[in-house]
Formats: sequence, structure tokens, C-alpha cells
Amino acid sequence: MSQPSIKTTFTETMGIKYPIIAAPMFLVSNEAMVVAVSEYGGLGTVPSLNYRPPEAFASAIKKIKSKTNKPIGVNLIVNKSNTRFPTDLKASLNHGVDCFITSLGNPKTTIKDAHKNGAKVFCDVTNLEHALKVQDLGADAVIAVCSGAGGHAGPISPFALIPWLSKELDIPVIAAGGIADGTTMAASLALGAQAVSVGTRFIACHEAGVTDDYKQAVIDASPEDIVMTEKVSGTPAAVINTDFVKKQGLKLNWAVKTLKNNSYTKKFVVPLIHLAGMKSLEKAATKMSWKSVWSAGQSVGLVEKKLSCDEIMEKMINEYYQCMERLPS
Repeated sequence: MSQPSIKTTFTETMGIKYPIIAAPMFLVSNEAMVVAVSEYGGLGTVPSLNYRPPEAFASAIKKIKSKTNKPIGVNLIVNKSNTRFPTDLKASLNHGVDCFITSLGNPKTTIKDAHKNGAKVFCDVTNLEHALKVQDLGADAVIAVCSGAGGHAGPISPFALIPWLSKELDIPVIAAGGIADGTTMAASLALGAQAVSVGTRFIACHEAGVTDDYKQAVIDASPEDIVMTEKVSGTPAAVINTDFVKKQGLKLNWAVKTLKNNSYTKKFVVPLIHLAGMKSLEKAATKMSWKSVWSAGQSVGLVEKKLSCDEIMEKMINEYYQCMERLPS
């Protein structure tokens, strides 16, 4: 049975029941996940780069919109290395995407064009400096990517980053990193967040189109199995410490690092590192391989079995209300 709505600034802005975003995960998020989470009352999202070529992305958004009239979101990489950005932004706007999550770059164009369409823009940030910049550009909220998150995790504890940003900003803060159940959601809202972005818990859902090996690795892993590697994108990213990750090491070799940090060679080397990292993630996520590079956050310790998206949402919301009842009055 569905629980009462949880009202926050975020849910009222988006017109949804629960302040839960199914985070857009490279190679993991898909149409079925977006539809299920949005239909349940959360916000389903997907990265545009999960679809190739760009026409496949446009087709996927059209398909999602045909299956739900609830709000949905798209993640766009907005730095210059993503040559698809203008095409994917246009397709999203043409098909009525309700919100955008921007990563790794300047969101100015996305904010301007999205607002013309009545869509919202939430920007990934890891510090106050970047948060203030995107607020000045007109962002509707920031996603505070804290330590413990999967992918490109920030260095600051959620116990510091969320209340700090909430105090210093005039726009809502969305918590990301280490959230996989109702207790961690309640803690995030208590810290001042208006919503939570949940990634790792949704990797081990029935709808995710990744291998059972990847899903089982998330279930079996503990927080101590999560390490930060530079080998995926050149920037430290959180992955499960598989035998292959141990073998290849966590740091870029000195020659690649030197080229990456050189102002003349950086613009050529960084896209190549990104491309190689994306290929390794794709290989591990979509077929059995001894070269296992699986992105995940420290909340793997809270993931005990595969569930459907509906079951994950129901479980989180029930646990949230149980947690609120347990708190000292």
C-alpha cells in the first residue's frame, strides 16, 4: 500500500509524491526504470549517452513519454568533450523532458534553453564555489555529490556538505552519496536536503539492463570494497575493487597524467581517457568479462537483494516513516 506523500520544496516544484530521484547512471538507467520510478511518484532519469546514435536517444525519450505522463529527467554531460550535447538537448526539449541534471561543465546553455521550455535544471556540485556559480546562472537546485557516492564522488562528508550548501544557497539542495534506504533518506532530509538522488541501490533492480554479475557484485560488496580510480575518466571515480581493478591499479601512469595536466595537450588527452574509460565500463556492464570495472558507491553495504523499482521505492518510503517513528520525540 502506498504511503502518504512526503512534501518538500522539491516535490512541490516537480509535482511529484516523493523526494526520490533514481539517479541517471551510465549504462544502467533505461526506459523501464524511468517509467517505473516516475509512475510510483519519484523522478526517473536517464543519461542521454546511454543511447547511441543520438537518434536512439530521441526514440527512447519518445517511448518513455508515451508510457508515462509523470515528470522525467535527462542527464547531460555539458563539457566540450561531449560533441552530442547540442543534439541531445534539442531532442530532450522537443519531446518535453521535464528536468535536466547537468554534469562536468558549464550548464549556462542548458539552463537558458530549458527555462524557455518550462523545464527545470539541477546541477551536480561537490563544493560551494561551483554551487554559487550555477545558482547565479539560474539553476533550480543543486545536487550535492558527497563522499561515498558512486561515479565521480565529491570529497566532503554529507554531514558537512548538505547543511553547508543549504545555509549558503537560496535554491534547494538534493543529497547524493550513500543513500539507499529510508533511514539514509530521512537523515538527508534532516540535514536540509529537499530530495535524495539514489544510484547504487537501483543498479541491483530487475529492470536494469546490466549483467547479473554486476548486480550480484553490488549485493555482495561492502563499503570497504569501494575504491577511487583515475583509470575510468582521469578524475577519481568510485568503483568496486574487483581483481581486475586491483591488477591495473588506481592511478594514471605518469606519462598520461603529465599530458592530461599540460595546457596544450589536455584537450586531446582528456577525451581519449574518457573514451577508454567508457568502453571499459560498457564491456563490464553488458557482457561477462574478466575485465570487471563496475561503478558503485559505498551504499552497496545497504543493498541485500535484487528488487523491482516499485519494491525499492515502497521499501524506502516505508523505512522512512518507520525511521521517523523511531526518532526520540
